[in-house]
Amino acid sequence: MSRLSDVLLLAGAMLLATAPLTDRAFAQSENEVYNRIEELHGDAAGFDRPLRQLVQAMRTGDAETIAGLAEYPLTVKANGETYDVNNAEDFIENFADLVTTETRRAVGRQQYEDLFVSSDGVMLANGAVWMGAVCEDNACEDSHWAIIAVNN
Repeated sequence: MSRLSDVLLLAGAMLLATAPLTDRAFAQSENEVYNRIEELHGDAAGFDRPLRQLVQAMRTGDAETIAGLAEYPLTVKANGETYDVNNAEDFIENFADLVTTETRRAVGRQQYEDLFVSSDGVMLANGAVWMGAVCEDNACEDSHWAIIAVNN
């Protein structure tokens, strides 16, 4: 073997050996996600049920359940357009156009530890769907978790 081949082989082996460590450096635990939700939005315990309902509904294409989890008006980006969906009936009627098969698959595979949490809300499936804690009144003493955006 030439010296260049030896160097390339060694570099490739080093890259493969360090890849799992790099992946682990960015991984987060369910507990870390939970704590981040609690820190930024509160009611992390209340997030669990709507998240599970959404993931299951996306797996089965249950438009009614998904529509019931949304806050209206709901901004949906689909087919290169932006839509303001005013109510659950509109969402259900146009579900196939508003939520792509790819988005349904991606959200249906969502794992809790892979959620991204920011001050804007909780991102699922690399931004395909955002959920947020929506205040019930101006004082925001009570809130509920809802879908706040869909980005196909």
